[in-house]
Amino acid sequence: MKNVSIITIDGPASSGKGTIAKRIANTLGFHYLESGSIYRALALLVMRNNIDKDDEAKINVLVKTMRLTFNNGLVLLDGIDVSNEIRAEEVGMLASYTAKSASLRQALLGFQRGYAIAPGLVTDRRDMGSVVFPDATLKVFLTASAEKRAERRFLQLQKTGESATITSILRDVIARDKQDRERAAAPLSYDSTFRVLDNSDYTIDETVSLVLDWFNKESGNVV
Repeated sequence: MKNVSIITIDGPASSGKGTIAKRIANTLGFHYLESGSIYRALALLVMRNNIDKDDEAKINVLVKTMRLTFNNGLVLLDGIDVSNEIRAEEVGMLASYTAKSASLRQALLGFQRGYAIAPGLVTDRRDMGSVVFPDATLKVFLTASAEKRAERRFLQLQKTGESATITSILRDVIARDKQDRERAAAPLSYDSTFRVLDNSDYTIDETVSLVLDWFNKESGNVV
């Protein structure tokens, strides 16, 4: 990972991490790793194989056999597009739960770090800057109010035709936040090495512009 520019965007569910990270990667011509999709794809496999969510041994076996690729914005599991399927709320909740396993996170570290190749990498999830790439060029903690994040998630689900209510989504967002903060392995957190951005009142373009400005300053490319 030496001499490779890395931007990590950590933060809670539905804070816009993925959208912002993809835009920044496209702008800079960097590789993009949606780390959350790794855990969601694994959660989908757990569900498909009827594996108990607490059976770490069997889940770690799945990690060794999982064939996961990213191609033109699509998430392919065993060569089949599961991009929409892994976005289901049930899958997301299970992914958050299984991510509490320290042994599972360790098993997936090498897979994630393998994406750090030239010309650079932009990646997002909840522990990219705190655990996976602690020496990243720029580490951002992106957040927004629970209400704003629930609203964004509601609009996202509407586009896919999945039914849900703002009330139920807000309840899930709050539950996810609590689960992510309190897990023993890589809890949702940040320290003084992060730049914190609450984008509750920011547009996507404004958020992208600010993060790019931070990156240019951190990397010495002040414009």
